[in-house]
Amino acid sequence: MSEATPTAQALPEDDEISLLDLLQVVAENLRLLILGPLAAGLLALGITFAITPTFTASTKFMPPQQQQSGAAAMLSSLGALGGLAGAATGLKNPADQYVAFMKSRSVQDAMVERFKLMERYESKFREDARKTLETSSVIASGKDGLISVDVDDRDPQVAAQLANAYVEELGRLLSRLAVTEAQQRRLFFEKQLTNAKDKLVQSEQALKASGVNSSVLKASPAAAVEGLAKLKAGITAQEVKLASMRGYLTETAPDFKQAQTELAALRGQMARAETEEPASAAAKGADSDYISRYREFKYHETLFELFSKQYEMARVDESREGAVIQVVDAAQPPERKSKPKKATIALMTTLATGFALLLFIFMRQAWRNAAANPETAAKLAALRASMRRVKG
Repeated sequence: MSEATPTAQALPEDDEISLLDLLQVVAENLRLLILGPLAAGLLALGITFAITPTFTASTKFMPPQQQQSGAAAMLSSLGALGGLAGAATGLKNPADQYVAFMKSRSVQDAMVERFKLMERYESKFREDARKTLETSSVIASGKDGLISVDVDDRDPQVAAQLANAYVEELGRLLSRLAVTEAQQRRLFFEKQLTNAKDKLVQSEQALKASGVNSSVLKASPAAAVEGLAKLKAGITAQEVKLASMRGYLTETAPDFKQAQTELAALRGQMARAETEEPASAAAKGADSDYISRYREFKYHETLFELFSKQYEMARVDESREGAVIQVVDAAQPPERKSKPKKATIALMTTLATGFALLLFIFMRQAWRNAAANPETAAKLAALRASMRRVKG
C-alpha cells in the first residue's frame, strides 16, 4: 500500500507536466500563431478586391388565391359533375406549386432564350445555362404566404430584370395551364360540352332520319318522352356524382347514403315512366323507332344545356380573376453588392489559418518528442526503410 502512493501521486504530476509542455509549445510559437493568421487574413482580404462583385435583386409577389367562386352554388344541379371539375383544386400549400412552376424547365428555357444566357454564362449547352441560372436563383415561399425570388448577377440591372422576368414567365405559363378552381372547371366543362354537342348532333340526325308522320304526332312524344329523357339525364348525373364521392367519402357517410337514395328514387321514377309509356306507340315499328330516337335526342339536349350553363359560369368566374399574380415588391437594381463579403472572408480565413497552424505545431512537437525517444526513433527508421523499399 505504501509503494502505491507515490505512483498515484505521480499521475497528476504527469498531467500537469503535459499541460505545461503544451503551453510551452504555444509560447515558443506565439509569433507564428499571431502573425501567420493575420497575414493570411490580410491576403484573403486583398484577394476579395480582385473578385468581381455580385449583386442580388429581390422581388416578392402573392400567388393566385384559391377562392370559392359564385358558380359553386350551381354545381348542385350537376351533382358530382361539378365536384369532379373542382376536385383537384384543394392543395395543402398552393405556394409550393408556383415555386415548382418557376423552377420548371419551361420557365428556365424561356429565361435562357429571353436574356441569351448561354452567351452571358459562356455555356456550350442549354443545360449548363439552366444549371447556372438555377444556382444563381433562390425561389422560396414564406410563412406569410408570399413567394420571394432572389437572383444574383454581376450587373445589378440584369439581376433586377431576371428577378422580374421570373414572375412574368410564371404568368405566361399559368395562362396555358388550368390551375385555379375556375380554370379547372372551365376546362372540364369545355370538354364535356364538346362531347355533348357531338352526341346531340348525332341524335338529331338520327331523329330526322326516322321521319315524322301524323300517327306519331298524335302520340305526343314531346309530352310522353321528354320527361323520360330528363329522368335519364338526371340518373347519369347522379351516377357520376356517386363515382366521384367514392374518392373522398366512405359508403357509410350520410352524404353518400343520401346520394344513393336519390339515385334509387330516380331509377324508380324511370321504371314507372317506362311502364306507363303507351303500348300502342311501343307496338308500332316506325312510331316506336321515332319515339326512341326522340327520347335519345332530348337526353343529349338536356345534358348539353346543363353543361352549357356550367361552362358559361366557369368562364365568367375565370374572367373575374383578372391578374392572378399580384406583385408586392418589384425587383429594383441593387445599390450595394451582396458578394463577396470581405469582412466575413477575412475573418474566416484568419480563424482557419490559426487553427491549422496550432494543429501543425502540436504535430511537429509530437514528432520531435517521438524522435528523441530511442525506441520510437528505431520504429521510425524502420518505417522510413520500408517506404524506401516500396518506392524502389
